Amino acid sequence: MATDTVTDVFEEHRPVLTGVAYRMLGRVADAEDVVQEAWLRWSAADRSEVREPRGYLVRITTRLAIDRLRQAQSRREAYVGPWLPEPLATDFGYTVPDTAEQAVLAESVSLAVLVVLEALSPLERAVFVLREAFGFPYAEIATTLDRSEAAVRQLAGRARRHIEERKPRYDVDPTERRDLTERFLAAATGGDLESLLNLLAPDVRLVGDSGGKAKAPLRVMESADKVGRFLFAVTQQPIPEMDFRFIELNGAPALLVLSAGKPDTVFQVEVLDGRIQCVYIIRNPDKLTSLAPQ
Repeated sequence: MATDTVTDVFEEHRPVLTGVAYRMLGRVADAEDVVQEAWLRWSAADRSEVREPRGYLVRITTRLAIDRLRQAQSRREAYVGPWLPEPLATDFGYTVPDTAEQAVLAESVSLAVLVVLEALSPLERAVFVLREAFGFPYAEIATTLDRSEAAVRQLAGRARRHIEERKPRYDVDPTERRDLTERFLAAATGGDLESLLNLLAPDVRLVGDSGGKAKAPLRVMESADKVGRFLFAVTQQPIPEMDFRFIELNGAPALLVLSAGKPDTVFQVEVLDGRIQCVYIIRNPDKLTSLAPQ
């Protein structure tokens, strides 16, 4: 296989490999590292007997991601405050023309689902990602994980039950989420506490991720009054050269706050029945570097 062909084959499958690695690890940088390691192994491998490059590359990437996830889980036990995935810039509406496929991909990479995935074992998570997000056959997943097909089906069943039991129910209409985000921004920056409180569900939750490197709640906040007053207070504190941008992150609208042109905060909301049910705030600077304007 010529060098240019080796590279071309890998680049053809890079989006799938990156998608698998990110859903496994929840961090863009870790996913990129895993894909780079997969490339090194692919370029050095004896490819003469590789009949299905996609399956071969997914197998390498998945196994590397499992190893890294096992290492990361021990580090996350010492994480300061709540842990959220690193936000990922997406554009499923452009890259995936089929509406049903858009919905599956968007949900599989959503913050809500990725948070629930954290409670799965690495093997359960791998099976769930490969089966539910990318539709791999059980037999192929079994080969990837070096397990029997029966064992893989059991892992898939356990993972699916866990996700369904713990995944919050939210409306996924991006137009409604964008509208509520815009109204939230207008109320908060306009000093209208009453309008802000009216946008929140009575049992709204706020999850802030700073990793101890920026100001954010160190515990999950609950109730409209607590969440609303907290958001109102923080939005009244000026940020140097503040600017706002609406972008698609993890398959849904999000608000990116810039300070002097650099990412400072990501806000994303989950919506149900016309009210904000959950607010995610990501302020850990290590998780915002990939969102810097080009």
